[in-house]
Amino acid sequence: MTDETRILLVDDEPHVISALVRGLDEEPYLITGAHGGKEALGLMAQHRYKVVISDEKMPGMDGAEFLGAVKDLYPETVRIMLTGHASVEATMRAVNSGEIYRFFTKPWDETELKLALRSAVEKYDLEEENRRLLKTVKRQSQELKYLEKSYPGITDLRREADGAIRIDEDVTEEEIASIIAGCNDAERST
Repeated sequence: MTDETRILLVDDEPHVISALVRGLDEEPYLITGAHGGKEALGLMAQHRYKVVISDEKMPGMDGAEFLGAVKDLYPETVRIMLTGHASVEATMRAVNSGEIYRFFTKPWDETELKLALRSAVEKYDLEEENRRLLKTVKRQSQELKYLEKSYPGITDLRREADGAIRIDEDVTEEEIASIIAGCNDAERST
């Protein structure tokens, strides 16, 4: 787990939230409970939650509507549905509108829920790392474009896996001096 793993539990029945918290008390999560979708969205505006577990049947905003809003507002958050009223229609609506990661019925199997939660957190962390790496690659691509514009031909150099510039053995001293002079000339002209 990374530094802070926040989990949000959403159910209009306080005893369900209490049971979930008790079942997860030995897990390394910061757990928050909300008694409905509106309250949960307010909490999500204040903190980043990696996983949301929501009941389906709630007054006001039902679980499918809530998880659909979470998908739109916080697409990186992993969404799990927990319900005591598993109808095929509700399940399909929840999966289609909220892109649910997992679906559990009440009463839930505590071990299965713990494993699903660990898997959901791992999924979140991996996707976050992918987003970070993609951002780095995009930034490096922009830097390469700038370097190529400032020093034409510089990106034609071959690089090793560790980033070192590889110079073929058959490259002459004159060719190396020409590359360096070209870089120096380009640097002076900027």
